[in-house]
Amino acid sequence: MIDHVGLSNVTVEQLELAEEIVEIATVQNEYNVANREDEAVLEACEQKGVGFVPWFPLGAGDLGEKRSVVEDVAQAHDATPYQIALAWLLAHSDVTLPIPGTSSVDHLEQNVAASTIELTADDYNRLTE
Repeated sequence: MIDHVGLSNVTVEQLELAEEIVEIATVQNEYNVANREDEAVLEACEQKGVGFVPWFPLGAGDLGEKRSVVEDVAQAHDATPYQIALAWLLAHSDVTLPIPGTSSVDHLEQNVAASTIELTADDYNRLTE
């Protein structure tokens, strides 16, 4: 028996169609501080109480146009840019659970430490713009 269903790489319309068939527990789409193409999907998940699991939460290290802002905020918090990128995801939505990959215990500890970073309202707004 299947207890929970998750979807990946869906649009809002596909999420709504799937919900007509079965209750959806989570959606996993690419999403990060530099790539917010699926903001509407995240908002739909928030409205429906569906978990959102962003894949590529660190953009494979490519922070794009956000790099300088992320680096500035990181410096202010004595953190790495990737910790700030994860902290932003955690602050951005209560239904979001990022799953960054890691290749070492040190990297894992850095990722987990991102959950303790409290962004100021100014930090958050600068990263969100």
